[in-house]
Amino acid sequence: MSLPLQDIKVLEFTHAVMGPTTGLLLADMGAEVIHIEPTNGDETRRLKGFGAGYFAFFSRNKKSLAIDIKNKEGKKIIYKLVKQADVVVENFAPGTMERLGFGYHALFAHNPRLIYCSLKGFLPGPYENRHAMDEVVQMMGGLAFMTGRPGDPLRAGTSIIDITGGMFGFNGILLALFEREKTGNGKEIKASLFETTAFLMGQHMAYGAITQLPVPPMPARVSAWSVYRIFNTKDKEKVFIGIISEKHWLRFCQVFGWIDWLKDERLQINNLRIENRQWFLPELEKRMATLNKAKIIACCEEATIPFAPIANPEDLFEDVQLNSNNSLLETILPNGRITKLPNTPLLYGNEKAILKLNPPKIGEHTIEILSHLGMSALEINLLKEKNIITTS
Repeated sequence: MSLPLQDIKVLEFTHAVMGPTTGLLLADMGAEVIHIEPTNGDETRRLKGFGAGYFAFFSRNKKSLAIDIKNKEGKKIIYKLVKQADVVVENFAPGTMERLGFGYHALFAHNPRLIYCSLKGFLPGPYENRHAMDEVVQMMGGLAFMTGRPGDPLRAGTSIIDITGGMFGFNGILLALFEREKTGNGKEIKASLFETTAFLMGQHMAYGAITQLPVPPMPARVSAWSVYRIFNTKDKEKVFIGIISEKHWLRFCQVFGWIDWLKDERLQINNLRIENRQWFLPELEKRMATLNKAKIIACCEEATIPFAPIANPEDLFEDVQLNSNNSLLETILPNGRITKLPNTPLLYGNEKAILKLNPPKIGEHTIEILSHLGMSALEINLLKEKNIITTS
């Protein structure tokens, strides 16, 4: 298949989630992404707990160059690579790339066509030198407040800001590549965690401005729909159902056999059902609790109304939708285990991204990359003997 970024070369100085997300999207769309990591490997490879899956998921379709970028000879190699590169992506702490000699202006001097994407905690301003992480900005940006119950702020159940911020970086790079076609010039791109969080809070800020009322957390919100909640089933499972139109209500009652509610004047339209929530919703919960999960799902499908069984991450491995359309890619992890991981959720024409490279071992592509720079086997071996590079 032909992907739109297949002629683009990217140097990725990243770790954890935000920067690797940008690199992953570029790689899945065809770019050659070279992950620059220390000679003993990216620290993300060794994370425990909820970080155990970071490297495995965000590193497919990338090459690994394990090199000491603080060493004089290592720096020379990076500068040679920069001359051939289209894009640099970095998400190190503020000032790190500049101290290493790899800041935007330093690399731009080697390649004026270079697009340089910095992913930070904050854009320029009073906070720009602070360190930030996903959970930090969820707390200070209002997302934790909106996710938790009143008085109990709660972080979202994934690295939503890291990933979304990385997507903004990806979008910025695409815009810069488009502009470069016209001007021939590179561009500095910046995206951040905190400002990404603020963007996601935009709808709630607008709500507060319009209503002039305190914005309630999502668990305490008053839904605009009379039926929009999770129900317990007879077999101790849970199903979410949303009724967001009068056609939905009609088909819902018909399929479930609750014709009495179609005749009830108190339930004729959505706003009346909202006014009667105090008795209506407890009664609906009772009726749902008499049915098994499979029966409820079958009825919802027949009625073509919004519904969802409550899944956990492990359920996605065998999801029939994901397995039917190349939305899961069989991946060999660095530890040798084979699993299925989500593809980039984009259909490009009639194609989806494919797995070209499994998450790499430390320095798996070091020899290949240096050979393409014109270095001999002897030169590469000398660098390895001096611990400037790692190969595998």
